[in-house]
Amino acid sequence: MELEGARAMVSLTMTLNNEEVTIEVGPDALLVDVLRDQLELTGTKEACGEGECGACTVLLDGEPVTSCLVPALKAQGREVMTVEGLASGGELHPLQKAFIEHGAVQCGYCTPGMLMSAKALLDKNPHPTEGEIRQAISGNLCRCTGYVKIVEAIEAASED
Repeated sequence: MELEGARAMVSLTMTLNNEEVTIEVGPDALLVDVLRDQLELTGTKEACGEGECGACTVLLDGEPVTSCLVPALKAQGREVMTVEGLASGGELHPLQKAFIEHGAVQCGYCTPGMLMSAKALLDKNPHPTEGEIRQAISGNLCRCTGYVKIVEAIEAASED
């Protein structure tokens, strides 16, 4: 007997950080909540909950999306990459290294979303101009910096 108000769970299978994952989710679950609460990938941050700040940016089939607006079931059969998927074999991704080396991390709250937007850019355009970098991260708000060090870090990573 199903309880009144209880919702049936739905099976979601996706490739998450290069590993196939199957999980039961509510039909109206948001991707950010599934990643953080069910899969314990807390690198993805939720700040505004309205898709305005970019803190929750992840890659969905290589494209940056604000996961606070994406229904989890939209990830069915697709590739999702979070900031946890950047490092490989215990080695930081060149973007992560560049952010550290150039002082592009202050409080760190926006950093995962910035990194994911930057990765999407560099995957498509390995040698972007400063203007292209600024455009690519324009959906990611940072309250701690003037973006100069972030742009410099992305430029440095593009040279590696």
